[in-house]
Amino acid sequence: MSVEVKNLTKLFGAQRAVDDISFAVEQGQILGFLGPNGAGKSTTMKVATCYLPPSSGTIVVNGHDVVQDPIAVRRMVGYLPEHNPLYLDMYVHEYLEFVASVYGLNGKFAKSRVKEMVELCGLTLEQGKKIGALSKGYRQRVGLAQALVHDPQVLILDEPTTGLDPNQIVEIRSLIKRIGQDKTVIFSTHIMQEVAAICDRVVIINRGRLVANSDVASLQAGNRGQKTTIVEFEQPIEIDLLQTIAGVEKVEPVQASTYRITSSQDADIRASVFRIAAEQNWPLVGLRQEENSLEQIFQQLTKNE
Repeated sequence: MSVEVKNLTKLFGAQRAVDDISFAVEQGQILGFLGPNGAGKSTTMKVATCYLPPSSGTIVVNGHDVVQDPIAVRRMVGYLPEHNPLYLDMYVHEYLEFVASVYGLNGKFAKSRVKEMVELCGLTLEQGKKIGALSKGYRQRVGLAQALVHDPQVLILDEPTTGLDPNQIVEIRSLIKRIGQDKTVIFSTHIMQEVAAICDRVVIINRGRLVANSDVASLQAGNRGQKTTIVEFEQPIEIDLLQTIAGVEKVEPVQASTYRITSSQDADIRASVFRIAAEQNWPLVGLRQEENSLEQIFQQLTKNE
């Protein structure tokens, strides 16, 4: 196991910022770490990167506990915080060489790693510029480069695409996906499209508590054990017969001749809908199962109680 979070709790006075959460991430996985503002995402990441001590519970990174062996953990982890702290008066290559030296990289090897990260993160044309002269997108690339320069096994990114334009977001997503092919990546985001595009697994926390821990497909399919089917007929129909189908929980009109059928997760109602339509001579225009959107699921799991 690459990263294991077990019964983690973090208190700030009487406030439980993180409340007894547990999850694990394997090597080569990209984990989307989701939750509303104030849910405890950044606090969890700061504990995982040894910036904050846990109040109770543990985080173990490749066999090393963040409390008992923080130096080993820091060597294995690359971290890009939400507010990317950069030395704006330094040149890109100068800053990356400085970060490499902090991690104990020196000489030709350090220069080689900096050159590799400059190319990987698309900074070749910008490496001779001062960081303060770069756009937000390129500053995020510098942040990723500094998180990767010591070749960590685990990469932790706190909202890496915040404030970027659509083109920059696509570029950073692509870079994260490429990096995640051989590293463990944990990143937080509020953008559900990012999760669907690049994540293998999703963890959602709300008010410090774990409310979901699943692969993306299972999370979308679950929706509290229900599935939704949209049925469109040529003309309005009487819905009573549709409600008699085994597994159907609710039938409601969407438009004049379109209906949303909610059924149990293990029921496939499509054949029954076709049969009833044929028996009643109801011309069927369309039938499709509606995939639960991550936005809807997120809202259901994090709504105020």
